[in-house]
Amino acid sequence: MVTSRDVARLAGVSQPTVSRALRDDARVSQATKNRVRDAARLLGYVPSEAGRALSSGRTRRIGLLLTDVDNQFYSHIIAPVHRELEKLGYQLMLHTESADNETIAERLVANGLDGVILATTLIESVAPVRLKDRGLPFVYFNRTGSFVDADAAIVDPVPGYAEAVSRVVELGHRHVGAVLGPSNTSTAQSRESALRAALTAHGISLAERDVRRCRFSATAGEEAAAELLAQSDAPTLLFCGNDVVAYGALNAAHRAGMSVPDDVSIIGFDDLPEAEWPIIDLATIGFDIEGMARAAADLIVRRIQDADAPVEHRRFESTFTPRRTLAQAKQG
Repeated sequence: MVTSRDVARLAGVSQPTVSRALRDDARVSQATKNRVRDAARLLGYVPSEAGRALSSGRTRRIGLLLTDVDNQFYSHIIAPVHRELEKLGYQLMLHTESADNETIAERLVANGLDGVILATTLIESVAPVRLKDRGLPFVYFNRTGSFVDADAAIVDPVPGYAEAVSRVVELGHRHVGAVLGPSNTSTAQSRESALRAALTAHGISLAERDVRRCRFSATAGEEAAAELLAQSDAPTLLFCGNDVVAYGALNAAHRAGMSVPDDVSIIGFDDLPEAEWPIIDLATIGFDIEGMARAAADLIVRRIQDADAPVEHRRFESTFTPRRTLAQAKQG
């Protein structure tokens, strides 16, 4: 195995100089850096990540924590987070857990990470508290916790719902239902609040009998939507907590022999790439998912490099995209 000492001998420098040169240390001249890099390339030397961590006190690894692994939304953020972190000189480590509990923080700390992006935090999660106590930098992505204020990349659902409800009213919908996300997530709470406010502004109330709350999954969305559509006086339109739930609602309507949008209109949230597929063509409220993922990566690196920086919340505005699943209200 080629070592840094072999590189040092070929380059005619000391072993510590090799380490400094490969770290782009300002104390090493550019000519020496070039000589060391040429020697390393010639010998096929690859610096040890463990050695780098020991010398710098950092692993340059950042974790992305997911507990809601069935939610298709998160598969669309891994690539942009990875690309942004790689550009900033960090490596993405995906961590999946079956539940958000007290042991998560200990496992994250034990993995020797420089920081963590928390993507599926529950409101009551104590993980942010434990991470703060242990001094491990973290940021919230999409969802936030209630016990610790921290850097966050999040969506503002208000403008998107305002646009959507205005269009819904124009199309004659007055009896509206909703399949919302779990109440212990900040995303479900903020979206419900924005939806109710937009409806109220047009004199429409969202009755509890026309509301269901469920996990952010297609299966749960289908079951909840089926209950609403089975009512003798079913809503003419369903707002869904996210696109995945809306996919389930589409299935429920199909199984009930109902036509979308002739019998019932359906609106999602997130505007995932699949939502615009011709076979789905889902009306939905969206935002810059990739931009938000890049922002989370940028925020965690900023927090690692400056632990005392002011807490920053980067909010991404939502917009409404009408598609095939929204049409004129069915006249009873």
